[in-house]
Amino acid sequence: NFCPIIRRTKIIQNAIDENLSSQTQTIIGKVSNQLIARAASFLLLADTQASFAIEGETPPRNRIERWGKAISEAGKNDLSIQEIVRLHRILIEDDRFTSIGLRKEEVFLGERDPQNNPMPEFIGAKHTDLEKLMDDFFLFDKKLQDSNVDPVLHATAVAFGFVYIHPLADGNGRLHRYLLHHVLAQRGFAPKGIIFPISSEMHERVEEYSQKLKNHSGPLMDYIEWEPNEKHNVEVRNDTYDLYRFLDCTEVAEFIFSCVKQTIVKTLPREIEFLQRHDSTLQRIMNTIEMPDQLARQFILFARQNDGKLGKKRRKNEFADLTDEEVKDLEEIFKDEFEGFTL
Repeated sequence: NFCPIIRRTKIIQNAIDENLSSQTQTIIGKVSNQLIARAASFLLLADTQASFAIEGETPPRNRIERWGKAISEAGKNDLSIQEIVRLHRILIEDDRFTSIGLRKEEVFLGERDPQNNPMPEFIGAKHTDLEKLMDDFFLFDKKLQDSNVDPVLHATAVAFGFVYIHPLADGNGRLHRYLLHHVLAQRGFAPKGIIFPISSEMHERVEEYSQKLKNHSGPLMDYIEWEPNEKHNVEVRNDTYDLYRFLDCTEVAEFIFSCVKQTIVKTLPREIEFLQRHDSTLQRIMNTIEMPDQLARQFILFARQNDGKLGKKRRKNEFADLTDEEVKDLEEIFKDEFEGFTL
């Protein structure tokens, strides 16, 4: 009863044939577990921050860390309404103004006119259809867990199926992106402990991402009869159940494959290379001048931020005790270690 469609295009077939999961194993097999753990930690933070940034939010660090911890545990629990509610509670700390779980009224995305009436570009499934839709949604996911369907296609169908249904009052976008990680982890596509920073890539290509969503949701508006109600929300007047059961995910599957590939062939190797260069720079600095580890790390950070040079303000403050010759030596170390690496 919930059956997304993904056509086997040349782009998708080529992506499947590349065996991206195997490429990841090859990359991480060349470096230490400790380095991989550090890279994974940085990538997780970047992905978490990007997922909020896509929604135009800059939450406090504790909220980012709380949601990041949830993402790091993606794939541990099977999807169910109870699991969605658990995640929703983690995401929405203050629930005074947002109901947790399946919403009890309609939802739309778009603008409002001067009288505060809705001008929707997208309308989610009717709230009266949500219980049945989500039951079928969870059944669909369970059937695919033990199938030979490519994990990236599985993740795409689940994540975008969720966001098109839009079952929650708030947080649908962030949970939708969480579901990408959930399926890839549960299906074993992502190595244990590794979160591909897909949200970071989506944020980099946010206009393209937004357009992919609109390419599907926009045409649906022609089949939805709605009018504003007394609460300045939308009220759907016709049966729209099938619009959210049979969705074409071909275009977004191509997009997600490209995002996943980018994180595997560029983002992950770059993060590993950066850490290797950073560690080598740190060791050489501390071998050259006896200073606290944290101060040496600060030098590297400040040099990164200033095209390899220590700024005048930092020179007079944190590094006032260094001679000009020592500063020059440390800058040369940084230049040598990061030669050819785009900061």
